[in-house]
Amino acid sequence: MSDNKILVDVNNLKKHFSKGKDIWGRNTSVLKAVDGVSFQIRQGETFGLVGESGSGKSTVGRCLLRLYDYTDGEVSFDGQPLSKLGEKQLKPFRRRIQSIFQDPYSSLNPSLSVLDLISEPMKIHGIHEGDERIEAVAALLDKVGLKREHLYRFPHEFSGGQRQRISIARALSVKPEFVVCDEPISALDVSVQAQVVNMLEDLQSEFGLTYLFVAHDLSMVRHISDRIGVMYGGRLVEVAGSDELYENPIHPYTKALLSSILETDPKRANQRIILDGYSAEYGRAETSTLQEVSPGHYVAYDFTE
Repeated sequence: MSDNKILVDVNNLKKHFSKGKDIWGRNTSVLKAVDGVSFQIRQGETFGLVGESGSGKSTVGRCLLRLYDYTDGEVSFDGQPLSKLGEKQLKPFRRRIQSIFQDPYSSLNPSLSVLDLISEPMKIHGIHEGDERIEAVAALLDKVGLKREHLYRFPHEFSGGQRQRISIARALSVKPEFVVCDEPISALDVSVQAQVVNMLEDLQSEFGLTYLFVAHDLSMVRHISDRIGVMYGGRLVEVAGSDELYENPIHPYTKALLSSILETDPKRANQRIILDGYSAEYGRAETSTLQEVSPGHYVAYDFTE
């Protein structure tokens, strides 16, 4: 993995939202949803992004997709900065960068059949025509565990897990290189979650995909990710290899987050850590720099109260 090229490079990314304006149209307060995040994703790997609700992880994903314009910083894909590109210039990158969202029902147009939903991106990017396009869609359905007979059905006729499989097939329809998985299993039944994650791993291996995997389920993130970044308050506080992060967490927020994982074995049950606020060493500051504490393991140490 270390020999693979850097596909996604996020450098000091910031996304601030206005919470209100005065009578002159000036911002009266600002929500710093993402506030100086930097990381890289190598081709073929899965980078997991975890944190509590409101930590900014989904906003990072939407910035990578250019669904949001950045307040500051830059996202480069395959060496190309994306912030200055207009919609026409972005179109080739839209094909190479796809997404899978949390709620498969709201992300699928209920008035379109499965065939239309999956073939729509093909039409936009000029991939296949006529019967060839239908066969391509049928082949994608087979890849995600659905059948040809589902081509002419509509989203409401499927279960949540099946709808998410349709969303995955749609994302793969234009043969992307990078997929932002924004909590793709959190709306699914527990019995289905593992099936979908295993399928994503199989598809990654078959098509050489690179993933950003945003999720709440910490145990599932460990299973699918090569490296994991932990977000708190719009910032990355720790980045490490999957096993290293879970076995040797350093930042107190990471330790508290991992202590919330539910253990089914009472003998291995975690002692829940409740944070009342960071010490002077780890408190919140205007800037935060990740420092390497061991090979591939980075921690934010310059937080101050």
